[in-house]
Amino acid sequence: MCDGCNVQKWENQPDPLIIDNREQVLDPMTAYQITSMMEGVVQRGTARSVRALGRPVAGKTGTSSDYKDAWFIGFTPQLAVGVYVGYDQPKSMGRSATGGGLAAPIFTAFMKEALVGSPPTPFTMPAGMTQVWIDPSTGVRATAGGEAILEAFKPGTGPNLVTSVIGVNSDAFLNIESGNVDFNAGRGGLF
Repeated sequence: MCDGCNVQKWENQPDPLIIDNREQVLDPMTAYQITSMMEGVVQRGTARSVRALGRPVAGKTGTSSDYKDAWFIGFTPQLAVGVYVGYDQPKSMGRSATGGGLAAPIFTAFMKEALVGSPPTPFTMPAGMTQVWIDPSTGVRATAGGEAILEAFKPGTGPNLVTSVIGVNSDAFLNIESGNVDFNAGRGGLF
């Protein structure tokens, strides 16, 4: 639905107000967690070259078997872009033909131009979530700095002081009401 989209000619009126009345298909907290993980692809993963944009970017690289295709799908709060690299008649592009090596730099060059004049905007974390510093090698709570990464958690989830102090993997289940820790939940266990 669009308020102001049916005008016959432009006479310096304000931009139309587009009303988003689509059905919500994903919980905003889950969407933010996925976005945060995809920011990790840019910050610490296979698309580190995209950090050159100097703004929050999330995305995912991809490389097919035998290096026939490479892609990067990335987005900022303002714009989503997909870059695909490959031959019309599939054939190997060589072992160095990866999404991070071929497609991500194309994405970066395009976004540098497309976002000129647009200030860097962080992704908005929904109210009620918490952020916790996590040790990526153990999954337990850590202090800021070093290799620690900041992860977002829904209310009532995430590593807590008890599991972190006793060295339990973040997959362990802590029942706060009963005070029990289930060391067999998921892949959890001591160290």
